[in-house]
Amino acid sequence: MLAISLIAAAALAAAPAVAPSVQKSAEKSAEKTDGKPTPGVSLTVYSSADPAGFNPQQFIQQQRMSGQDNVWGVPGYGVVKVVRRVAVPKGVGELAFTDVAAWIDPTTVSFNDLDDAKTTVLEQNFQFDLVSPSKLMEKFLGREISLAVAMGDGVSNVRGTLLSANQGSVVLQTAEGVRIVPMAGAQLQLGELPGGLLTKPTLVWKLASESGGEHLVRTTYQTAGMTWRSDYNIVINGSDTRGDITAWVTLMNLSGASFDDAELKLVAGDVHKIQPQPMIAGRGGGMRMEAMAMADAAGFSEKEFADFHLYTLPRRTDVLQNSTQQIALFPPVSGFKVKRELVFDFTGGMGAPGQPILDRDFVIASKAKPSILVSFENKKENSLGMPLPKGKIRVYKEDPSDGTLEFIGEDLIDHTPRNETVKIRLGEAFDVVGERIRSDFTIDNAAKRMTETFRIELRNQKSAAQKVRVIERPYRWTNWQITRKNTEFEKLDSGTMAFDVELPSEGSRTIEYTVLYTW
Repeated sequence: MLAISLIAAAALAAAPAVAPSVQKSAEKSAEKTDGKPTPGVSLTVYSSADPAGFNPQQFIQQQRMSGQDNVWGVPGYGVVKVVRRVAVPKGVGELAFTDVAAWIDPTTVSFNDLDDAKTTVLEQNFQFDLVSPSKLMEKFLGREISLAVAMGDGVSNVRGTLLSANQGSVVLQTAEGVRIVPMAGAQLQLGELPGGLLTKPTLVWKLASESGGEHLVRTTYQTAGMTWRSDYNIVINGSDTRGDITAWVTLMNLSGASFDDAELKLVAGDVHKIQPQPMIAGRGGGMRMEAMAMADAAGFSEKEFADFHLYTLPRRTDVLQNSTQQIALFPPVSGFKVKRELVFDFTGGMGAPGQPILDRDFVIASKAKPSILVSFENKKENSLGMPLPKGKIRVYKEDPSDGTLEFIGEDLIDHTPRNETVKIRLGEAFDVVGERIRSDFTIDNAAKRMTETFRIELRNQKSAAQKVRVIERPYRWTNWQITRKNTEFEKLDSGTMAFDVELPSEGSRTIEYTVLYTW
């Protein structure tokens, strides 16, 4: 007899199944011999995660609280490649693999016999009728079962033919007639476990092979429920001139399968993929989160692949189901050059419109605080030079009074190639303020010209001098020139200029200029 609360396995009544190779590879070497790959697992994970809005730990917690496994909300997917030796049936026969991910996309499955290219796949089936209490009750409809029901201080045994099981009760045909028995607190005793139920999702192939025997085969498929994202931590020195950086990959696996001793690759870049419509999935199974902070000194090796970047972990690793883990993206880098800037942008990025703005009452004049920007060159000469996947960068600085690191801001970066500049906005300065005031405006419609004069007052209340950059954009029209100024500026492009000013400690400076528009 089998108690439903003690179910541990179910029989697969179809073909012989092959399971252990995904969990434990027979051979750990990734080298190829005789032009054929060595048995093992290779996992490539793609991500479309928005580092601003997607947090793997929060996602898993929400799933656990809702009691649903909605993996279609995971922004990414995995491509699983398994090479193994299996017994291929001679002639027409079936071969089953029980170690596939629960959220496999069956339309992406491929099967290749590496020892006999003539082996043909006639059919393939994805079977996911997994054993569960409700499934078992369905299988026992019309069969005899026994219930042990608590009655006061004792237990009453009820035996009969199962007619239905729903709404928290079972309906039995007993020798005394039809009985409705509440399931709450009852212990069900079932007979022999019926066939056709699976403990794991299973792929079954119908093959035609002239040779048969032990063959090396490769299977490939895509699965939902996998993604990754990058996180960077930077510590800058007291003079804001040097920095140290560590980079981590957070890998999430909700695919429904573990991949032990797997070769791991990550793809960075905007790979286009048709996304299915969001849906709520009803597959059972609780969630558990296992946070790992194990870093390999070598980190990932990187190379260009098609129009994207491929990051390969130089060692094998275990990617456990229902877990997140952190892996070093590259070794820590110390002492690279950084640049800190305080930047005012009073116009908020507003550029010139499609026609002149002639309204004299239109003006952008306001008080503001400068943005704190930290930037660095992602170049080999700066001890860097590795393409950086998009992610979140957190910046810390040491408190000289006690030597502790304090958080001073964070920002997001997009996919950044080597030899490009990374710029991080940390917030707004506390003790440096500015005010933009329009002091004069003239317009001559007949001559199609107008002038506008601005005075920008900058004040520094810090005990140390501060360098600031003021970005100005003549926003009334595209045809402009500066006719008067008290401070030199740099023309950055056709619609932007920058004034670089050094503010003395607890002092101030004023920028004045007049812009002439003609149309």
